[in-house]
Amino acid sequence: MASLEEIRTARLAKLEVLSARGIDAYPARVTRTHSTKDLKENFESLEKGGKKVSVVGRIMSMRGQGALVFVDLFDGTDKVQALLKSDEKIAYTGLETEEPFELFKNTVDHGDFIEVTGTLFVSKRGEQTILVGEWKMLAKSLRPVPDEWYGLKDEDERYRKRYLDILLNTEVRERIQRRSVFWNSMRNFLIERGFMEVETPVLENTPGGADARPFMTHHNALDIDVYLRISGGELRQKELLVAGFPKVFEIGRIFRNEGMSYEHLQDYTQIEFYQAYSDYTEGMKMLTELYRYVAQKTFGKTVFTIGEQEVDLAKEWEIYDYVEIIKEKTGVNVLEANIEELVEKMKELSIKFDPKEINKERATDLIWKKIRKEITGPGFLINVPVFMEPLAKKSEKNLETVERFQIILGGSEMGKGFSELNNPLDQRERFEHQEELRAAGDDEAHMKDDAYIEAMEYGMPPAFGFGISERLFAVLEGVSVREGQIFPMMRPKE
Repeated sequence: MASLEEIRTARLAKLEVLSARGIDAYPARVTRTHSTKDLKENFESLEKGGKKVSVVGRIMSMRGQGALVFVDLFDGTDKVQALLKSDEKIAYTGLETEEPFELFKNTVDHGDFIEVTGTLFVSKRGEQTILVGEWKMLAKSLRPVPDEWYGLKDEDERYRKRYLDILLNTEVRERIQRRSVFWNSMRNFLIERGFMEVETPVLENTPGGADARPFMTHHNALDIDVYLRISGGELRQKELLVAGFPKVFEIGRIFRNEGMSYEHLQDYTQIEFYQAYSDYTEGMKMLTELYRYVAQKTFGKTVFTIGEQEVDLAKEWEIYDYVEIIKEKTGVNVLEANIEELVEKMKELSIKFDPKEINKERATDLIWKKIRKEITGPGFLINVPVFMEPLAKKSEKNLETVERFQIILGGSEMGKGFSELNNPLDQRERFEHQEELRAAGDDEAHMKDDAYIEAMEYGMPPAFGFGISERLFAVLEGVSVREGQIFPMMRPKE
């Protein structure tokens, strides 16, 4: 078997042959009458008409020898078979050259992009086929594309050469198409309900809107350190509510300098939206509709297997009480327990933790994450303690909890929303508590944002806010978030 370098050298030689004939192997323009998908859908009428057609695409396979050459062309919409015959008159498009058939055989390889023009017929095997009368090189490939049948099997190689994985793996290609439908269905759902799409800064002086460790970089022009945002512009979107826009949303990238797992990445897409004059009870109704809508548009169904649990988004959604569930499962009332009691409970439940970084907030969260896996959903987790949430309004029924919900699907949290805190005095107190946690070593605690508090002091309307990342797509798709991305982040090869 020839080495990659030997194959590349041979293809460079073929490129020289084309150049010697006055042929540009990388022309700027193509001439086509149909996409391959359009051609196949209208094949019968085009064949009867006897008109010439022109299609373009990458050669995915080449077969035959001697006087016949079959190629399968793929232009991103579909594949079509083309046939070149030595006893048929064949020309190189737009150029007088000798023996175009032999030129094709001697210079064209699997993986090249070409243009073919000809008439249509059905082969003896029933295959819709173009009988080629003219051909033209569009882009000469210098490296061999792996065979479609074998593709790329090594996961590391698949991610590093994702373009080949997509080209050769129909499942991956279709997943990326569904990913596009997923985000556009969310966009359309909100736009149909009067929301306005906005863009907020990715670089921030103070990262806000979440409890997460940020990435930091330096802004040379301003000579200041800045952070990559850890939320979908939450605080800036709420400033737009202050500015008088009643419904806003953003779909964009966020960055969290944390660990990697089946459900977590550091660089991913998230949607966040905010609706003035609304609250989290109205938000629950809206989110039930949104998830069902997106599931139907993207996957054509509402029943999914998540892990070992079957989740039906069409059924009535449950309501789960955060404090009561933890008390029921562990015997601990997290509103009353101190850090010592929570640490003992974590040891009892075999929960791993770093004693240097633990506090009541982190301990409570780790205990919850241990038991949430038993909850199938779909449902809303409510009544989260105030000390767990710096941005949500306190509950009128119990001032120790907030009006926040998390969507639970198959034991995982798949979205968070709340009645937005719009009391600037309360907000300042909670930010100051988060600052105390940071000073004690919790680098994921929320940073204080004085500019946001100042905006809130001008008056912010009551509102509902919600956010969900692409993890929802990956979970419904049944793959890891890494597999659900188009180009996953990779460590450079040494």
